[in-house]
Amino acid sequence: MLFLAFADINSVKVEANPERRSELALENANRAIDESRGAYQAGDVKTADADLDEVKQSVELACDSLEQSGKQPRKSKYYKQAEIRIRAMLRRLASLRDEMGIDDRATVESATARLQELHDKLLTEIMSKKR
Repeated sequence: MLFLAFADINSVKVEANPERRSELALENANRAIDESRGAYQAGDVKTADADLDEVKQSVELACDSLEQSGKQPRKSKYYKQAEIRIRAMLRRLASLRDEMGIDDRATVESATARLQELHDKLLTEIMSKKR
């Protein structure tokens, strides 16, 4: 996959095509969830928290990139794909939260709340007739 060429959010921001940037940002967010889980299981809570912050930033970048594309959300496949992928990430974050100790859950709950807001916004845009 091409996302291996993009190791972090800064390299994703370089992509000129906003729709492709959105896809790459979502792939980066999924990778960051994997890294966060691995770091937490290794006992490195600070790295896990930093990866969760990257998840939030990546999903925000994806949503911003879709808005910059100028396409109607109802007619763009990229909006629907983003909505589906963010929904899947929400389930993955819920699973990660369940694995964490109560004291370590603040960052994952913050990330989950922000992703839920962005997911709801995307869904509203897709379902509304006017932009």
